[in-house]
Amino acid sequence: MRTLRTSITLTLALAVAAAPALAGNVSLTDPKGDDNGPGSYLYPTDAAYKKGSFDLTDVEVKDKGAELEITIGVNASIEDPWESAKWPTPGNGFSLQMFQIYVDLDGKAGSGEQQALPGMNATFADDARWEKVLVVSPQANKEISSRLEQKAKGLKDKVVLPSKVTAKGKKVTALVKKADLLGATAPEKAGWQILLSSNEGYDKEPNNGVLARIVNEFEGQHRFGGGDDGDSDPNFLDCLAGKAKGGDDEKAAQAAMLKFDAKAKKRPVLSMVRL
Repeated sequence: MRTLRTSITLTLALAVAAAPALAGNVSLTDPKGDDNGPGSYLYPTDAAYKKGSFDLTDVEVKDKGAELEITIGVNASIEDPWESAKWPTPGNGFSLQMFQIYVDLDGKAGSGEQQALPGMNATFADDARWEKVLVVSPQANKEISSRLEQKAKGLKDKVVLPSKVTAKGKKVTALVKKADLLGATAPEKAGWQILLSSNEGYDKEPNNGVLARIVNEFEGQHRFGGGDDGDSDPNFLDCLAGKAKGGDDEKAAQAAMLKFDAKAKKRPVLSMVRL
């Protein structure tokens, strides 16, 4: 009898170990050390921009019933370096990063939006067009909505803002209404793409889009370098590539995907990750 019970226990344990990820949850991984866009991007010279701060490592989407809990990891401690500066800080426990999470709900070629939000300088492939984008920012939702009104009024119904954003350790977590972001689509059935850029709270540049710091040809105190001073280079440091398993091959895949041609005014063409 004891032998039978032991056999049953081992069988159940093996079944659990071999079971797929829970339905409704999504786990995506990005290799470390690819926070250089197409391979040439450089961080600003100011010490506030610590190495790894814009290096996407993982994304976890958890189905919480009416809500989704989306946790984004980076390769450095999340900080608000200007918390005690003389100008007001955005809040939410961080101030450097800004994330845009694009979702393809139907997987149909030619269906959905092809251009990323203004300022990202990126196009989505025809079979990777998006229906919704979640903006996770240090900025208050009111400020994001105001910038959308200025720069992307026609896309406002496509943009979703989280109900709550928190930062701890190397993670930023956003809560969002599932119906707002996914509608009736299950998380594991959607296509996903995450763009990690630097938060820009001041509208000094005409082409900085929706609160995203632009990448320049040369780096400076608060400027990323290695790009172009036009609007063909992507204004984000990291994104998902390949199958989002975290392999080193995805570094090369990202560099190839984010390649741009300033002379030909050719922007990168992005793909979606599908489970």
